[in-house]
Amino acid sequence: MPKAAAPFLLSESLLTAFDTNDRINQYMIENLPADAWRAEPPEGKGRTVAAIVAHIHNVRVMWLKAAAKGSKIPEQLDRSSVTSAQASKALELSRGALSAVLKSAMESDGRVKGFKPDVAGFFGYLIAHDAHHRGQICMLARQVGHPLRQKAMFGMWEWGSRGKA
Repeated sequence: MPKAAAPFLLSESLLTAFDTNDRINQYMIENLPADAWRAEPPEGKGRTVAAIVAHIHNVRVMWLKAAAKGSKIPEQLDRSSVTSAQASKALELSRGALSAVLKSAMESDGRVKGFKPDVAGFFGYLIAHDAHHRGQICMLARQVGHPLRQKAMFGMWEWGSRGKA
């Protein structure tokens, strides 16, 4: 008799997807031309790439302050002085802290303090927020004359290979 398949655990899969999303953020930062990091946006309006990446992290910190009071919450980033290395480290810290929030909510009543409707919505919000800003970063890098290589652009869609720790 064939061995029964192990049940699919959605909560584990969602946490893996959240980790993959962050590895894609890291991959984008690693592949971003250095000159794009602080390049002024066209017409001097809007955020720099550095400021957008800081914003991604700082929004995560905002949610951690609301949903995970009493836990270790990473410091916010200064959008005007943050380096790509500091941003990468901060994103890793905020990813870890948010993973704990997601895991806790999925193992309890499904609620995330301060967010409606539930942990599934919060998960979707977090990934959509990051993806929206990845798109902005890629567009801005191109507009300021320092585009990501095509290989890197396609590489951000390789969830299968980015999903491996």
